[in-house]
Amino acid sequence: MYKNSRPGLVLAAVSLAQFMVALDMAVVNVALPAIRTSLGFDPVDLSWVVHMYALTFGGFLLLGGRAGDLYGRRRLFLLGLAAFGLSSLLGGLAQAPWQLITARALQGVAAAAVAPAALAMLTTTFTEGAARVRALGVWSAVNAAGGALGVLAGGLLTEYAGWRWVMLVNLPIVLGALGLGVAGLPAGAPGSRDRLDVLGAVFATSGTGLLVLGVVRTDQHGWGSATTLGTLALAVVLLAAFVLVERRTEAPLVRLGLFRSRWVSGANIFVFLAAAGQFAAFYFVSLYMQQVLGMSAAATGAAFLPFSLGVIVGTVVAVRLGRNRSPRASLISGALLAAAGMAWFSRISPDGGFLADVLGPSIVTSIGLGLCLAPVAAAATTGVAPGEAGTASGVLNSARQLGGAIGLASLATVAAHNTGSVNDGYASALVAAAGLYVVAAVVAAAVLPRTKHVPAQSAADLVPVAETR
Repeated sequence: MYKNSRPGLVLAAVSLAQFMVALDMAVVNVALPAIRTSLGFDPVDLSWVVHMYALTFGGFLLLGGRAGDLYGRRRLFLLGLAAFGLSSLLGGLAQAPWQLITARALQGVAAAAVAPAALAMLTTTFTEGAARVRALGVWSAVNAAGGALGVLAGGLLTEYAGWRWVMLVNLPIVLGALGLGVAGLPAGAPGSRDRLDVLGAVFATSGTGLLVLGVVRTDQHGWGSATTLGTLALAVVLLAAFVLVERRTEAPLVRLGLFRSRWVSGANIFVFLAAAGQFAAFYFVSLYMQQVLGMSAAATGAAFLPFSLGVIVGTVVAVRLGRNRSPRASLISGALLAAAGMAWFSRISPDGGFLADVLGPSIVTSIGLGLCLAPVAAAATTGVAPGEAGTASGVLNSARQLGGAIGLASLATVAAHNTGSVNDGYASALVAAAGLYVVAAVVAAAVLPRTKHVPAQSAADLVPVAETR
């Protein structure tokens, strides 16, 4: 545990930072038409305002997680927050498309420093038990709320304050998180003399980045195009090289033995599948409300409020269950409930409405999602040595980002190839999203241990890397 830290302030700081990171995954989406008009974007380039954040965020997560373990999570957390605030200011003041895209790239790099450091500090500040379950519950709730409220905030800010405020809104959040972090996290020198695995970092960052790039560009280049296949093939080669380097390096970026833990491997497979379904649901339900039901951007954002409340309800239930039970039970029941909600969503009708086609499935899906968020974070860090908490957190966040990007692109292809109406395409994609949650439930049941017991780790695994960071 962090010595001389204030657990309450630690929780507040990392939760506020995670809220901001999640918010920025969605807040610019509704503002894209206004951004295009204001800065003169070519239509084909406009999507890079969204893609560039996802690309750099996903690409640098493993590096960010390991850097926190080696150089100090507090230090990386505060520097990442400052960089996020500066890049948000640059984006809000952008006068040309390249300036905004550059700012979004810098935001992604900063987020890749903040997110794994935040979760690692949370799991090392709050030890195993009820306190840790509650802390992860709060973190999970604000993480989900950030994603859901991003749509609402983007609509309201664009409509009433101007698109630049979807970037500038981060500044007060950054200042608040910095203040809480400085007050709640003690200064401390890192305790590891290991050097950063530079070669592994290059292969991991470039391989993951190219994988995200190849997937997110399938809206312009089909899955079977030479561009997509070439990009994905190069990504696979680089990631394979990364694995070979990690097997031969004394101080790897990611110790491959970490995945021998059924908790770690099962949780990361689970979150990959769940994120694929979640990202796709947000996307297609938002399009359904705007393009089929004719709702405005602000009204569409407001329609996600019940979803946020449902996530909070599910998180509260998961916290209570987690006091005496393995995360496995909540993950199975949550995934199955989310699958039921997605299946209900798939019954959307061109003649439907918010109450009939959105509200009910939103509540069911969100409660199921809430049951999963804290337990999957707990599972992914169960039995992990303190010195590897940042690495484990980076891996979990990478799995989430990759799952979201690949899932959304894949289900967008499912929707586009449906021969019926636009509504039918959305419905087909939502059926596929339900299937992803069913598979996630099967993974939780088959891979995760039935009890909380964690086998004793080797002495090498338990060598601490200073916890006072």
